[in-house]
Amino acid sequence: MESRGIQDMFDFRRFPKDGLLLLLVLLYAPVGVCLMLLRIFIGIHVFLVSCALPESFIRRFLVRIMCSVLGMHVRQKDPLSRDKNTKLYICNHVTEFDHNLLNLLTPCSTPQTGGSTGFVCWARGFMEMHSAPGQTALADTLQRYCSTDGTPALLLFPEEDTTNGRAGLLKFSSWPFSLTDPIQPVALRVTRPLLALSTPDSSWLMELLWTFFVPCTVYHVSWLPPVSRQEGESVQEFASRIQELLARELGVAATQVTKSDKAEHIKRNRHRPPQTSTGVGPGSIARGFMAQNLGTEEPRIIRMAQQVKDVLPHVPLNVIARDLVKTNCVDTTITNLLELSEDSALEASVAGASSFGSSVNSSPFSYEPTAKPVAKSFGKSPTDRHMSLQERKDALYNYARSRYIEKYGLDKEDEH
Repeated sequence: MESRGIQDMFDFRRFPKDGLLLLLVLLYAPVGVCLMLLRIFIGIHVFLVSCALPESFIRRFLVRIMCSVLGMHVRQKDPLSRDKNTKLYICNHVTEFDHNLLNLLTPCSTPQTGGSTGFVCWARGFMEMHSAPGQTALADTLQRYCSTDGTPALLLFPEEDTTNGRAGLLKFSSWPFSLTDPIQPVALRVTRPLLALSTPDSSWLMELLWTFFVPCTVYHVSWLPPVSRQEGESVQEFASRIQELLARELGVAATQVTKSDKAEHIKRNRHRPPQTSTGVGPGSIARGFMAQNLGTEEPRIIRMAQQVKDVLPHVPLNVIARDLVKTNCVDTTITNLLELSEDSALEASVAGASSFGSSVNSSPFSYEPTAKPVAKSFGKSPTDRHMSLQERKDALYNYARSRYIEKYGLDKEDEH
């Protein structure tokens, strides 16, 4: 499958972009608000029933029906595929309530590895851990849990964060795969009309209210056959193999994007200025993680930007890519960046710089002093200053061109 960009794995907009769908949401809003208020009242009773009844098939059946009234439907494909002897289920992560819905199908425990503790942790259906902080201590505690007879199976989400479930899986963390053997993968698809399943800035409580607002949210569960670790296979290789199995079942990509990459992407998205029209359509946003850093999706632009970066190593990639989108030419972009540097130097000198060299240091791009020709003096008249600037431009351009030709082994007659 063609790899997708990190931006396709998360939804930053709650509401649809399509005008007709947005109109339907507005028309539905009064009904949704009334439905949300009613479901809040019913949800309190669902919580009380789940607390009062002991763990049993009857309790799970009743709570499952009441959750359907709340708009949270769970369906499973081929329930007989579930192995009752397996002590560890591995599932992809889509919403904040995945563990609650899977627990309606079979008894399973999901540890709370971060966030709230105490009553909130218990009320959300997590198993609170009292081990020492650290991943190693958590793994040791869960390993002892898996080896204890009579305990429910563990349900873990090795992605360690949620995605929208449509484009790809986050890279699986390896520590859950060292707990026990065999492991049963669980593929989870979640669908919802009109609105996105979640947004990065929303809390679990806000997500619950939106779940009550929409007509329904459907959880589709598929039990894959149990998988054992092969002889000589490392834990990370085992994790990658199960990630591939789940990705094929879900029809998405098994990416190398991590939880930290998601956090960085969210931070960058929050602080990104509004997109302006540069001749690139709104659909041509970055498709890969490196392309996301450059702000363009074109593989050709990325290659050209890298060529310019080799010649001008201290110019930021996003500045190079932005100019390449306009010029579509490596030589022209190099010239533009050199002229931008020189124009900044001239402005600084007119503002009262004592020498031409000091004005160059105030340039937005700090090139190495030894890697560029330097004007001999700062002219006393405007004409002299213009000639000095032009000479320096020519010298810098010739230097950059020769470095480019030498880097890529071009002949003199092939410079253009």
